[in-house]
Amino acid sequence: MKAAVVSTFSAPPSYEDFPDPAPAGDDEIIVDVLAAGLHPRVRSQADGSHYTSTNELPIVPGIDGVGRGGDGRLRYFVLPDTTLGSMAEQTVIDTRRSIVLPESADPVTVAAAMNPAMASWVALRRRTDFQPGQSVLVLGAGNAGQMAVQIAKLLGASQIVAAGRGDRRLARLPAVGATDVVPLDGEPAAVARRLGKAAADVDVVIDYLWGEPAASAMAAVIADRTNRGKPLTWIEIGSVAGSTAAIPSAALRAARLMIVGSGQGSVGACEYLAELPALAETITAGKLEVSAVAVPLADVGQAWAAIDAVDRIVLTPRQ
Repeated sequence: MKAAVVSTFSAPPSYEDFPDPAPAGDDEIIVDVLAAGLHPRVRSQADGSHYTSTNELPIVPGIDGVGRGGDGRLRYFVLPDTTLGSMAEQTVIDTRRSIVLPESADPVTVAAAMNPAMASWVALRRRTDFQPGQSVLVLGAGNAGQMAVQIAKLLGASQIVAAGRGDRRLARLPAVGATDVVPLDGEPAAVARRLGKAAADVDVVIDYLWGEPAASAMAAVIADRTNRGKPLTWIEIGSVAGSTAAIPSAALRAARLMIVGSGQGSVGACEYLAELPALAETITAGKLEVSAVAVPLADVGQAWAAIDAVDRIVLTPRQ
């Protein structure tokens, strides 16, 4: 079969032949892959930088997707850590890590949305006791951040501050629920002042950045907080701005701040799987606006080069 194959962590995948898959367990089946999202998590899988990487090569990247099994049913599936990912004409899935989709579901939309939406969906439902009426700061409002804005609104947030870069991305956010938008471009002190003014009293931060921007934002928010005894939960989801952040000790003493992570390990596999049906129903019912572009799997090199794409790229092996 044809697949996107990673033979070295220093180069993007190439479109080439790969051995046909074979199920090994009673709950495993082969599916024809219809759509697989090119998520940041997939990029880190393919370059060996993700914390779950085993450095085993070659691999087919892809952590989830939409496919059709031999029984004819359409499924969204999540793959375990494996060398045979979803960016191939076929893959092996564990049916216990999948859900059956309605035939009306659009594979590209589901493949584009489930992974980035799951990050904030699980963060707000599993990593904090989020309540309707609370307020949220989305730090790093890119593609996944746009989903976070919508999910926070769906779950009843009263105020949603979205902070990010790029005029095109930021311009979309008020229409999907952001009550305030903060550009992160410019001189750091000015950015900190903008964040402090807009987000001083939020209840929850969904942080896709980490690194120096998170440390600066944390200091700014706490410094301008009206009531520092009011709980602030900072949920670290991504680290696109750096894997470490120099958090000043005063930030932990001067406010009722709790920093938690949300990802593989801090959220168990069973917890993720338990959230799949409700999130899939939300997406297939059209309750979230999804920005996606389909690219044939044969053009995987071109897709990989589009690092700054505004829309989520979805590879379609059978287009």
